[in-house]
Amino acid sequence: MEEFKKKGAVDADKEIVFSRAIKAGKRIYYLDVKKNRKDEMFLAITESKKVVSGEGDDSQVSFEKHKIFLYKEDFEKFMNGLHEAIGFIEQEQGPIEPKHGNSNTENETETAPMSDEIKIDIDF
Repeated sequence: MEEFKKKGAVDADKEIVFSRAIKAGKRIYYLDVKKNRKDEMFLAITESKKVVSGEGDDSQVSFEKHKIFLYKEDFEKFMNGLHEAIGFIEQEQGPIEPKHGNSNTENETETAPMSDEIKIDIDF
């Protein structure tokens, strides 16, 4: 019972104030803006991948999840590194071509034209 209380306190420490789900094939990326007890916000990025093991009636579905936490003081360094990594891929393999004809669901992001800058547009 005591462990449950501790876990509840940890969960309460991370209030979600904004969330966006991005569906990408078999994966879903969640961008959650959370607030800790000190009212400081940070970004939790979660990759969730559906994993099916077995076949037919014996198949079992589970989800593999990976998380990273990004704090305000690291946003600029993270964005610079992300921009550099994407630039490298574009230099080696050409620009990323937008996929047209996919039906966007409510939480799916739309593809914007590529430019030299990385822009994040988050709707509340």
